[in-house]
Amino acid sequence: MDDNGHSPATPQTSGSATASGHPTLDVDKAREKAKSASSAIYEMIGLRKGKATEPGPSITPCDEDPDHLYKTFHPWSVYGVSEDDLKAGFQRLREELPKRGWKIVEYGPNKSKAKSLSLTADWDKERFSVHAVLMVSTPTNPHEKEPLIMVNVVSGCWRAPKGTDLNTQY
Repeated sequence: MDDNGHSPATPQTSGSATASGHPTLDVDKAREKAKSASSAIYEMIGLRKGKATEPGPSITPCDEDPDHLYKTFHPWSVYGVSEDDLKAGFQRLREELPKRGWKIVEYGPNKSKAKSLSLTADWDKERFSVHAVLMVSTPTNPHEKEPLIMVNVVSGCWRAPKGTDLNTQY
């Protein structure tokens, strides 16, 4: 780790890169990578008393080559704790992401009526992005009915191994 808290770049080991630059990766392994990234983000938020939604990562075709390229996406939320706890968890996430190799590329109020605080960060080493939104009461939305942190983890595009039918995957 360098003086700024960043991990040194390491070679990509998750698959062989093709001429198009998309590493080949088995769909189940890609889901495991997405689940691992989501778990790390959950740990960074640090709200063990909170509840988290259950569905695991899914895949969707990439527009560039929908028959052979896919990406994972894993939307989930943390809820069931006070708004102050959610705010503290969101701040911990903002502080921890860069320490763990993520680069925050966007941070601030979003364009919703509530002007909810949101952040987007990229983790180039593992080819993931995270978008998180703090859904709590704000001056323009003084009574949030269901306070939570909404998280969506999305991978870059992977190439499915030869013979994989992406239409049979979920």
